[in-house]
Amino acid sequence: MAISLFSCSYMGVDTYVVEVEVDLSRGLPVFNIVGMGDQAISESKERIRSCFKNTGFEFPVRRVLVNLSPANIRKKGSHFDLSIFLGILANIGHISNIEILKKYLILGEISLNGKIKSINGAINATILAKETDFEGVIVPMENYNEAKLISGVEIIPVDEITELLDFLDGKIDMETLRKKASEMDNLKIKKDENAEETIDFSDVKGQFLAKRALEIAAAGGHNVFLIGDPGSGKSMLAKRFNTILPEMPEEEIIETTKIYSISGMLSQNEPIIRKRPFRAPHYSATQVALVGGANRVGEITLALNGVFFLDEIGEFEGKTLETLRQPLEDGKIVISRANFSITYPVKNITITASNPTPSGYFPDNPLCNDSLHEIKRYQKKFSGPFLDRMDLYVEMHQLKKDEIFDESLSEKSKEIQQRVIKAREIQKTRFNSNTLNRDMNKKQLNKYCKIDEESQEIMKSAIDNLKLSVRMFDKLLKVSRTIADLDGEENIKKEHLLEALNYRKK
Repeated sequence: MAISLFSCSYMGVDTYVVEVEVDLSRGLPVFNIVGMGDQAISESKERIRSCFKNTGFEFPVRRVLVNLSPANIRKKGSHFDLSIFLGILANIGHISNIEILKKYLILGEISLNGKIKSINGAINATILAKETDFEGVIVPMENYNEAKLISGVEIIPVDEITELLDFLDGKIDMETLRKKASEMDNLKIKKDENAEETIDFSDVKGQFLAKRALEIAAAGGHNVFLIGDPGSGKSMLAKRFNTILPEMPEEEIIETTKIYSISGMLSQNEPIIRKRPFRAPHYSATQVALVGGANRVGEITLALNGVFFLDEIGEFEGKTLETLRQPLEDGKIVISRANFSITYPVKNITITASNPTPSGYFPDNPLCNDSLHEIKRYQKKFSGPFLDRMDLYVEMHQLKKDEIFDESLSEKSKEIQQRVIKAREIQKTRFNSNTLNRDMNKKQLNKYCKIDEESQEIMKSAIDNLKLSVRMFDKLLKVSRTIADLDGEENIKKEHLLEALNYRKK
């Protein structure tokens, strides 16, 4: 008799239910798994055989067939081990209450001695269980912390096979398992309550224009292009940008944890992503590394709700940078293949940094020894369409002697962060959601970014002098709206618009 249990699989970051059908029949002893499984699923046969022996069960000397349905979609991962193991046990009569198994999505990799190891995508599976009306999920105990982020669904954390069988027989209740999981987490996760941020905006001397631009970027979610001399503080400021961003709300914590869970990048010391990610790929990174492929997410997606920093973008391959244009505009990446397509989310603040020339200095600097041809070839790396995706453009020059020897500290990150939080609260009230000014659609733009006649004349002049595209015109209005929010003003004023224009390439 074929017995059906339920697990799940992943296509990109999307999750779907997989029915695990296990059938035992007469014939030559053989163990087959069908349904387009990958190498990890194929190898599960050996793990399951050894686990049977080492946990005191006898593997059936019969024809064992496992079907993973839908059978026409490629599946991957070792998390099917547990459902297949339970299906075989149920077939040979070691599980009396088979119906209870059908209420849960079952995930877990089993070791040769019966331990249940952690898997990727536990939080994704929990969300799927909630959306598809399953009562809950059975997950490894090590994945309990991430799974419990989702409310309204039962989480059954198990550490070994015998423990799960006791639960199915009613010998252990759900609360006992959860209590054990919490105790294990408390032992493994040690938090230093006295730990403080070791970096701060006040570490960077001078560069007040760049600091102001980053404050505006943090408040409205805008992208920034920093261009300047070597040692002017571009990388220092970018690495301190997270210190002025607000704490992540629960919605963003779940979104980001989902991405890191499916990518296998969660650990026992960090089972939930509570700090905004900061991803800074090296300029030798490939296109797939940056935007992702059929089997993995890219760096731009790993920066979800955080910061995506591209340092020395003049050293990136031109084609590699161009692949970022559409994701930065659309807020998503669609990876298309012959038989399927995958969509990865893109929602971050992108900061790019570069020197103006190959030698590193602006052309008017005596230290610049590059020819005009070399400078043009270098600056072609960041094309006009790519720069169009950057809302704020800031030139940073080397500090003067007086600024270098100035011992007075500039504003601390906490002070800037408070202004950013207030500006974001204004936006939250305005849009009745966590939408930021950068995400305004045309209808919202017309409603919340009205400018008076004097400001319209300024914009008309800017369109002629700066050759602004329609996209750039809209971005200027969005940046002006953010500056007005930082000032606590209901309407965009002339000074807000002029400041926004100051952050455009002349």
